[in-house]
Amino acid sequence: MPICMIANYFLSLHTPSERMEDKIQIHSVSPLKQKNMMFKKILLFLSLIAVQSAAAQDSRPPFSLPQLPYATNALEPAISKQTVELHYGKHLQAYVNNVNKMVAGTTWEGKTLNEIIAGAEGALYNNAGQILNHDLYFKGFSPKGGGEPKGNLGKAIKAKWGSFEAFKEEFAKQATALFGSGWTWLAKDADGRLLIKNYANGGNPVEEGLTPILGFDVWEHAYYLDYQNRRADHIKALWSIIDWKVVSRRFDR
Repeated sequence: MPICMIANYFLSLHTPSERMEDKIQIHSVSPLKQKNMMFKKILLFLSLIAVQSAAAQDSRPPFSLPQLPYATNALEPAISKQTVELHYGKHLQAYVNNVNKMVAGTTWEGKTLNEIIAGAEGALYNNAGQILNHDLYFKGFSPKGGGEPKGNLGKAIKAKWGSFEAFKEEFAKQATALFGSGWTWLAKDADGRLLIKNYANGGNPVEEGLTPILGFDVWEHAYYLDYQNRRADHIKALWSIIDWKVVSRRFDR
């Protein structure tokens, strides 16, 4: 923006008498001093913008809804557009809102999700767990997913269960058998060993010091619109949309 336009902007913020004094002052000093005066006002203006921007950032809630890496209809027919919009846009948003309210003004404010999950209890633990669970869940899918994992994860699965099909069978068995609402996770321990773990409600392997690799949500809101009470069919369909590249990177970390 030209200097004269910025100067006029600042002059417009003054009272008529102040504007007259500024004009007299500007015309009574050398061009170099005029420029210096204008630059000082420009710096003040930019400083105010920076302060306002920092204040706006400080006022933002600590947790926000993660962005989906695909359109809400991209996972059909495994997961319908309606289910994604309700599951992601309503349920996950509610967990985010709940955690932001519960941590405000407490010792948990400023903590990461992993720290909250590892140390909190009750409603805060479950809601924080659900944010992490769903972030990993939704980002572990792709409309071009399916197939089998390759690389280190593929080798580790075969070493543990003998084959990928045997792993799928065991994983599906545990996910189908989980009573009530919860999650079935493929996780790894500190030594890189793989485990299949079931957790009720918003549970996550982080609470046991494990690394979550792949999670299936078996809460009814994750599948009831599409599969009604047929949880096993829902679980079977999910294998066709898993993004094994993303999941493998979690294992390799």
